[in-house]
Amino acid sequence: MATMHSLFFGVLFVAVLFLGGFSHPAVARKPFGNQPRSIAMGARPGHQDRMVALRKRIVQIAVQEIGITEATGNNDGAKVEEYLAYTGLGKGYAWCAAFVSWCYGKAGRTAPRNAWSPALFPMARRYTGQQIKRESIRPADLFAIYSQRQGRINHVGIVQKREKSFILTVEGNVEDRVLSKRRPIVTIYAFSNWID
Repeated sequence: MATMHSLFFGVLFVAVLFLGGFSHPAVARKPFGNQPRSIAMGARPGHQDRMVALRKRIVQIAVQEIGITEATGNNDGAKVEEYLAYTGLGKGYAWCAAFVSWCYGKAGRTAPRNAWSPALFPMARRYTGQQIKRESIRPADLFAIYSQRQGRINHVGIVQKREKSFILTVEGNVEDRVLSKRRPIVTIYAFSNWID
């Protein structure tokens, strides 16, 4: 009899939990949808506004650097060497990732801080294909270009804004300078988010 009693209350308990979880507002869960992760997870009031302001600041810093050129076309020059030094390197190295890292640092972020472009796209920070289709890419996100010849990501830049199936960028070490380009999204290998 005790076994039947325990079985009855066990089934009743599971039924209450199962049914209650779908109808009680205190335990109902809403999907993340298109909301940024920080909003959907109940971030502090004002957090989202601060993140939007930070994104704008990073883009402003990058845009102010447009026109900076190498001194001799050999990954050198005062500003280029400043970008490289931020990641611990001297002149002569490819500097697209150093430029991105420097922009984030000027905006008060400690990461990313790496001159190796593949390091700026860890899986934990990458957008999924569905997020890209839902147009989740935002200003100050990073984009990657993949080189078939090298078999890896070999270029990185900052998303200035998205324009339907294109992104407007700010990127360093292209044609020996910092410039803005309009790139089709289909040509981008990966996007990463270092802010949320």
